[in-house]
Amino acid sequence: MKHGRHFRKLGKDASHRWAMMRTMVTQLIEHERIQTTVAKAKELRRVADRVVTFAKEGSLRARRKAAAVVRTDAMVNKLFTELAERYKERPGGFTRVLQIGQRKSDSAAMAYIEYVDRDGELRPARPATGFGLSWAAKEYVNSQLASKKRHGDVRAVLSPAADAAAKAAAEPPKEEK
Repeated sequence: MKHGRHFRKLGKDASHRWAMMRTMVTQLIEHERIQTTVAKAKELRRVADRVVTFAKEGSLRARRKAAAVVRTDAMVNKLFTELAERYKERPGGFTRVLQIGQRKSDSAAMAYIEYVDRDGELRPARPATGFGLSWAAKEYVNSQLASKKRHGDVRAVLSPAADAAAKAAAEPPKEEK
């Protein structure tokens, strides 16, 4: 069972793990994309998103909290100027993990972790707001799935055309005079 497991140990003791995370987050801020293993990238995502949230806050307390994680003053300044400005409208999800295959030497699963909404990103980011389906689309999907004995092909129900049809069905009919 996985009860009580809140993070990955990565085969290291606590001090080594934290030192590695600090170094990796500093390198991520500097280069804005780094290559590492999938497990390390998923753990780094938590720390990297937290320091960007500190930067968006912009207070002295937040700067000190970020400086406790980021190793160099130059990267703290970049975090609080460039990255905070870039993500001021985005509520979260500042990083993305893209799996790229396996390392040849030991077949470890590798990934890129990168900041979204930057020049040269590997895949365009989703918009900062409007995640998920609209309320009308959710109602339409639920009605379609409820009417079927088996769910069948859910992709047909979740298509953009279905979203447009749901919005049209949700609008009250216009009366003509």
